[in-house]
Amino acid sequence: MRIVNWNVNSIRARAERIGAWLDRSDADVLAIQELKCKDAQFPREIFDSRGYEVAFHGLNQWNGVAIASRVGLDDVEIGFDQMPGFGEDLAAEARAISAVTGGVRVYSLYVPNGRELDHPHYAYKLEWLDRLRAVAAARLAADDSDTFVLTGDFNVAPLDEDVWDMAEFEGATHVSDAERAAFQALIDAGLQETSRPFTPGPGVYTFWDYQKLRFPKKQGMRIDFQLASPALAATATNASIDREERKGKGASDHAPVIVDYDV
Repeated sequence: MRIVNWNVNSIRARAERIGAWLDRSDADVLAIQELKCKDAQFPREIFDSRGYEVAFHGLNQWNGVAIASRVGLDDVEIGFDQMPGFGEDLAAEARAISAVTGGVRVYSLYVPNGRELDHPHYAYKLEWLDRLRAVAAARLAADDSDTFVLTGDFNVAPLDEDVWDMAEFEGATHVSDAERAAFQALIDAGLQETSRPFTPGPGVYTFWDYQKLRFPKKQGMRIDFQLASPALAATATNASIDREERKGKGASDHAPVIVDYDV
């Protein structure tokens, strides 16, 4: 089963490209982040016309997550247990959706950015990741044969090699000790990152900012991942990052992360 995660940075702006990519990618499951639309605006015809079931969650012009599958889509859940909210009213944002597809629970996750180290969004990000860790740990404690995967844009570069130049990120988010510790806590809980063993770095990125010609200069970041339960990770047979999809007019600033599982 081919599972793909992709921050599309506006599904409506990227609709034609997403459809063309599905036609050539042989993806069984596509976990999508940053829809940037309300549910009523979601272009589900992209998926319906190609035989994919789709579940989505969007509240406004920010955030938004979805899962599309051609191998079944059951038991859809919005958010996760005790997922933190943000703002004065601590409202839950559209950052997490999961479903059982092909016998695997797939999570599509858009982790908060953090903005700046002294910003309230940074504390929110760390709390969000810690609660996600608790959910994953509880699943594994309940059943160590559970097959599930956390996919998406984690907004963390876990290793120095995951950015083009650490000096450029001094005092910035995504590479701070606390963020990296929060990501490592997911690994320590028992999850395994399944794309890196097949796509080792340095210089292997999933995101390139639109500003300052980052993509042609090969100045990117590796912040999109698939963290699988041990039972699922053991079945991973191959992975790739579709850097070609970052090229050309109307591209997202992220590339699809593709992992094949023999399930």
